[in-house]
Amino acid sequence: MTERVPALVIGAGPAGLMAAGALAEAGHRVVLSEAKPSPARKFLMAGKSGLNLTKAEPPAAFAAAYGADWIAPVLSAFGPQAVQDWARGLGQDVFTGSSGRVFPVAMKGSPLLRAWLARLAAQGVELRTRWRWTGWDGAAFRFDTPEGVRQIAPQVAVLALGGASWARLGSDGAWVPWLATRGVDVAAWQPANMGFAVDWSPHMARHFGSPVKGAALRPAAMAEGAQRGEFVISARGIEGGGIYAISRALRQGVAHVVDLLPDLAAEEVTARLDRMRAGETAANRLRKLGLSPVAVALVQEWGRGLPLPQAVKALPLRHAGPRPLDEAISVAGGITRASLTEGLELRALPGVFAAGEMLDWEAPTGGYLLTACLATGLWAGRAAAKRIGT
Repeated sequence: MTERVPALVIGAGPAGLMAAGALAEAGHRVVLSEAKPSPARKFLMAGKSGLNLTKAEPPAAFAAAYGADWIAPVLSAFGPQAVQDWARGLGQDVFTGSSGRVFPVAMKGSPLLRAWLARLAAQGVELRTRWRWTGWDGAAFRFDTPEGVRQIAPQVAVLALGGASWARLGSDGAWVPWLATRGVDVAAWQPANMGFAVDWSPHMARHFGSPVKGAALRPAAMAEGAQRGEFVISARGIEGGGIYAISRALRQGVAHVVDLLPDLAAEEVTARLDRMRAGETAANRLRKLGLSPVAVALVQEWGRGLPLPQAVKALPLRHAGPRPLDEAISVAGGITRASLTEGLELRALPGVFAAGEMLDWEAPTGGYLLTACLATGLWAGRAAAKRIGT
């Protein structure tokens, strides 16, 4: 027998939870299905090292980070300040770090999630875990559940199924063919905020796990525009915040260089090297400049044949392409803007909305990812609530 409900939300990550809350607040009964045994697993994983909720910066600058103009109105309706107010409303005080990143005082995601789920339960949202969406039976949504196959025919549905990275946490992209066969255009997935593969020489092995600190990275063709950021040498290649910040450009083939001493002008680096004793090894000279052991090793790895001043100030960043999609923090690609109305309703599937990383936007780390998931979930949920009964 097919169950009929006013509103169905599929996916209990940040976008789905926001959509469910918006529908419940509008007075509608909401069934929230989640394939995993518990909700918001990727959210909790992100919070283990400090939950970066958003970034405190002017709205225009914040929206510009996404590379998709269409998302600006959505972020305007629920941007950095609204995210902070929302967290406080759940009893979680927040603070802003020196970089503008905003964190809960508790740092972890679990206290906020507990308060959030309690609020949704009080609003009447029915959370069903281990309910995996497997496509359609006619007009009804079909699920594999602990009780067997079940069907739900809602008046409206919000899909918040994530992208295609971190499959073990639920974002596996399995929904793509189901939507594609119903006329929804989905742009091909690409990794975002990811590491890059490097085929290291054996001498680099002792530096695996070491951070390269205090560096600045910039496009090789530009004298300006450097971004400071720490990155880590690993057995798989290079990763970390400094690399994630330029990952889109690297993925697109823009050559970059690393300035290992950004606080020293090139002329000063040259002068200091010239004053050193003739015959000293390059490694000793680099150490005397103040480079760490891992930075010295990096010069020896990537700077062969280059004059030392150039190797220090403009070391070519050599890589073999992005690490695999499932290792990426997030993805680019997803449901295209042309497939959506202003309310994030699928044009090919009236009454079905989409939110979160399913949509074709790309954001850097630093609070942008989570804010857009929250904002698009709220936007889609409100639009779905208005559609009920129309």
